[in-house]
Amino acid sequence: MKGISKLTADVDVAEFVEEYVDVEKFQGLCKDCEDYGNNWSCPPFDFDVMDVWNSYDKFKLIAFKIDFDDDELSNEYSDKELDFILKRLERMKIKLMNDIYALEDENSYALFLGKCNLCMKCTREFGMPCKMPFKMRYSIESLGGNVDQCIEDIFGFEIQYAQNNRLPEYLIFAGGLLYEKKSN
Repeated sequence: MKGISKLTADVDVAEFVEEYVDVEKFQGLCKDCEDYGNNWSCPPFDFDVMDVWNSYDKFKLIAFKIDFDDDELSNEYSDKELDFILKRLERMKIKLMNDIYALEDENSYALFLGKCNLCMKCTREFGMPCKMPFKMRYSIESLGGNVDQCIEDIFGFEIQYAQNNRLPEYLIFAGGLLYEKKSN
């Protein structure tokens, strides 16, 4: 790995919602995922996700860009090797999330870098309550946000994926912090 860079941008929640949030569309896409209904950070939810967005005035979009070195990029991996590398990077999100948790206070709310992966197996799958509700957070995607488009528009990077048994030039994990909580 060549390195990890942190990208941040502060935007008005109302503008972000107007430009990038389509709850029906993106939660509809979630239905095809194995985590739908099996991860506490994933839909379906028993609350209106717009209540989350509408509770704050500002949003700090935080993305971590992981660049791969030439050796990693030139290598063709077996399915098993690539799966292992991607799972290892997925687990790395927990460490990266600590940067976002550190910003959170009583007037803000962190958004996870994709689905929650704090536990090896989510208890929702077994009909049990979340084991870590104090750390579990929802992601931009699960709240109806178009991460690919906002990363491209705001930071100028196209989201890339591993394909044909090769790593992409980089991966981007995006989360953030909703802040300036509105008073009721």
